[in-house]
Amino acid sequence: MIRPATRSDVPAILAMIAELAEFEKAPQEAVATAGQLDEALFGPNPAAYAHVAVDSAGETVGFALWFLNFSTWRGVHGIYLEDLYVRPAARGGGHGKALLRELARICVERGYARLDWWVLDWNPARAFYESLGASALTEWVPYRLTDDALAALAAGE
Repeated sequence: MIRPATRSDVPAILAMIAELAEFEKAPQEAVATAGQLDEALFGPNPAAYAHVAVDSAGETVGFALWFLNFSTWRGVHGIYLEDLYVRPAARGGGHGKALLRELARICVERGYARLDWWVLDWNPARAFYESLGASALTEWVPYRLTDDALAALAAGE
């Protein structure tokens, strides 16, 4: 079952974020707190949205955390999938596909032009994504400013 996340899902989502960071070999980088996640998802001005996958026993086994982006070329919103994660014991059960299907459904229902996400080049899930018809954007190179570089640019340095 796929459903929108609720405040009571925050601890499970936060635990799965830590599991995902471990899988992606960067556990030290996952420093978000339950309070931050709660505020981002359920505060007065939500910045992100989440859906969870729940198994037949009622256990939360996966999540998709996303936010809106905008295409200047298409003139409409899209969804940027920040994280998709299914716990290892639940993989192969269709939860990841169901989460992506729900986001695709939201896109189509709302007239959004696309569903975007990044995946590490070594992640075996790439074959799964390609089996759904997703294509790697190999000509685009992502850039990011963080920490000291971000502060320096903001300060005009």
